[in-house]
Amino acid sequence: MLDLTSVDLLDAFTQELKLCKLKPDEHVVVLSEPTSRGDYVAAAFGAAKACGAHVIAATVPGGNPSPSDSTRTGAGPGLSAVLGDTAAQDLLKAADLVVDLTREGFIHAPLQQEIMRTGTRILFVCDAPDVLIRNLPGPEDKAEVLKGVNLLRSASVMRVTSESGTDLTVELPGSKPEFQVGFADDPGRWDHWPSTMVLCWPRFSEGRIVLSEGDILLPFKEYVRQPVTLEIAGGNIEKVSGGAEAHLLNTFFDDADDEWGRSLSHMGWGLMRTADWFATALYGKEELMGMDARAFAGNFLWSTGPHPVLERESYAHVDIAMRGCTVSVDDQEVVTAGRLVDF
Repeated sequence: MLDLTSVDLLDAFTQELKLCKLKPDEHVVVLSEPTSRGDYVAAAFGAAKACGAHVIAATVPGGNPSPSDSTRTGAGPGLSAVLGDTAAQDLLKAADLVVDLTREGFIHAPLQQEIMRTGTRILFVCDAPDVLIRNLPGPEDKAEVLKGVNLLRSASVMRVTSESGTDLTVELPGSKPEFQVGFADDPGRWDHWPSTMVLCWPRFSEGRIVLSEGDILLPFKEYVRQPVTLEIAGGNIEKVSGGAEAHLLNTFFDDADDEWGRSLSHMGWGLMRTADWFATALYGKEELMGMDARAFAGNFLWSTGPHPVLERESYAHVDIAMRGCTVSVDDQEVVTAGRLVDF
């Protein structure tokens, strides 16, 4: 872990806001809650000023209306203080850029789409300082993720296999290919620093997913210790079998009492070459969002729960990051046995 100072943070946030194409005289809102990191608020505020922007730091009461703590996953609907406050919503809609430093953000809230339709771009930041700086994106990353998005848009099938027994077939038409690149530079864009990945929301998938030792379960932030087999039919998890982690997943799905909890959501592959697979083991669970695991170069990331294409609202959101998979899009391999392929 790096020994960082406030100067390091200010420099990193300044680089980040420049990647977001922040212009002089644009308006920035630094959104926080009482539990947000004060050094992040100061760094974001100072970076916006250094870019010549108008900046307001807005602190709203914390609290997520989700009945269970989603432990920094962004799985809940967002801050109740903003969801029920039109004045706060109007402030965010009036901004050119919102730097969201809250625990949950509005990742799965309809309000976020409403805010972005005004042209506001949103940058979500929720990870440890050295994770942010180690994974600071570059402008060249956007061309790479867009290359993957364009491949998905023109393809029919994605297939995921592994030596452990994974064999999943995914239908791509209508799957709304997307990306995260770590900066929000286009009007109406949401992004997450750090994050470099290609993803989509398939309507249909079929087959088997086998989790191996060392794959990572989020939001639990736990490594798989014993193989887990998930049988997939019609885009739904029909059966989960294996050791302790299988029991953990089954219990989570049952306790969530969510009709979409066992339905597959987004899936894709990571391209963040600076990510550290072992970061999850090196920090306390409250220190990390887990983006090293989610965006690790050559991973296969898949999830359950919310699905914008099928208009499913759900907060039973699980992300599972896997290594060692081969991901092919039609006949083109983009990941071979866990390693990125240049295509």
